[in-house]
Amino acid sequence: MNVAAPMLPASKKKLYDYQQQDLETIFSKLSAHPEQRARLLYQLPTGGGKTVIFSEIAKRFIGTFGKKVIVLTHRIELCRQTTAALKGSGVANRVVDSKVKKVAAKDRFECYVAMVETLKRRIEDGLINTSEVGLVIVDEAHHNSFHKLLGKFENAAIIGVTATPFSSDVNLPMNRFYDELILGEGISSLINRGFLAKPKIKSYDVELNSLLTGLTGDFTVSSSDALYGSEIMLDLLLHSYQEHSLGKKTLIFNNGIFASKRVEETFSKAGFAIRHLDNKTPLAERAEILQWFKKTKGAILTSVSILTTGFDEPSIQSVILYRATTSLTLYHQMVGRGARRLTGKKTFTITDLGNNIERFGEWNSEIDWMHVFLHPEIYHENLHHSVEQTHAIPMEMRNAFPNSMEVAFDVASAYRDAVDSGKKAKIVMRDSIRQHALMCVENCDGDLAKAMELCQSLDKEIDYRIKQYGKCLTKVTRDYLKWLGVDYRERLKKLTQKLLSKNVFLQNAS
Repeated sequence: MNVAAPMLPASKKKLYDYQQQDLETIFSKLSAHPEQRARLLYQLPTGGGKTVIFSEIAKRFIGTFGKKVIVLTHRIELCRQTTAALKGSGVANRVVDSKVKKVAAKDRFECYVAMVETLKRRIEDGLINTSEVGLVIVDEAHHNSFHKLLGKFENAAIIGVTATPFSSDVNLPMNRFYDELILGEGISSLINRGFLAKPKIKSYDVELNSLLTGLTGDFTVSSSDALYGSEIMLDLLLHSYQEHSLGKKTLIFNNGIFASKRVEETFSKAGFAIRHLDNKTPLAERAEILQWFKKTKGAILTSVSILTTGFDEPSIQSVILYRATTSLTLYHQMVGRGARRLTGKKTFTITDLGNNIERFGEWNSEIDWMHVFLHPEIYHENLHHSVEQTHAIPMEMRNAFPNSMEVAFDVASAYRDAVDSGKKAKIVMRDSIRQHALMCVENCDGDLAKAMELCQSLDKEIDYRIKQYGKCLTKVTRDYLKWLGVDYRERLKKLTQKLLSKNVFLQNAS
């Protein structure tokens, strides 16, 4: 056994009940695994206290098993946050950064905090003995950069921690690297119990057809800058701020530096206190801007790429998504910046100017993360359709129809096919209704009442399809589209009942 690590005074802060319960579950899994070499993934929403929990995990692991712990992060801000949290839990630790050129033999620290690339180089230099490490904790575990290092710790258990157990790379699903997912308290529960602020959601329907996707699968910076740097979008942003966030401490997320600086310019001309921040901002200036934002009432901060992780400012009252993204993780990270509770702060505002809520569902809606973890290919398929059609099936709707391989329907493409083949346009709605009816039958477990509930859950998707159908027909009245919506829903219920009755008859006959 290694020489005992220098320990700091024990933390006086007690874990909340849900945190303590999760801690016990994690150690139960570790203890049950041969030689404690389990690979566990722990999910907890942003604001739920992941850093506090994995600090307690490190403390207990060192005390129980007498082995070293390494915490991996991907940003310097997270390193600082993590080392402070570990010290707060009574765990003396050392940050292995670019300044560390040598680890002395007398160095008795049992816990180290490191960024991936730095640790990789230190291991290659022979400064870190990986065989002595008993536990590796991976913060923000959805990042794929960690995987290449994990194989070097042959004697260690791996615990990944993330709010969103979903990899953006279809070829690197998280269930390839982790054996089991442990689910923490959900967002809605944390809100109801007073641990997170309740969102007030304001969403604008923005035309995103001009956005292009890059190699990562997300929308490119150049096409985003072109759209969100335009006068019409800046006018919409200013209008939405004045309508929903006026006087509130506000964080605006952008995809490109050009658009963010245009935001700063527009708001400054309108007389609002605003600053811009991106990953090229010098460290000293960054610290000054964040301090200004913290202390200034009603301050506005427009940013790019830098405040999605490792940034904790509970006084934020409003989050504006002035960008579109295909990343479920990024969506949750951005919104989560405003969810911290504070004395006198029970709610916060989300303003969506990128159709992100339509794409992923409301931030506080329930997501079946276990299904996401076990079947990530379904969600990647959904994402693929969303990018192709600039319209994604919300994650909450996808969760309601887990037995259906196909839930998307390209109205415009179906219309073109009908016209090209000389068929009547109305078969598009017929085929759309049939697909929806099959989805309801496939996921109702033979229960008619549940099938009818599933029909009702499709309301937003029905409205979207009718809207697209109306665009194909060009010259249609609002009254016609309204009638079409009523007719669609009546036909959907009738066809669902018919298909369900036929299924029951065939099952009884067999």
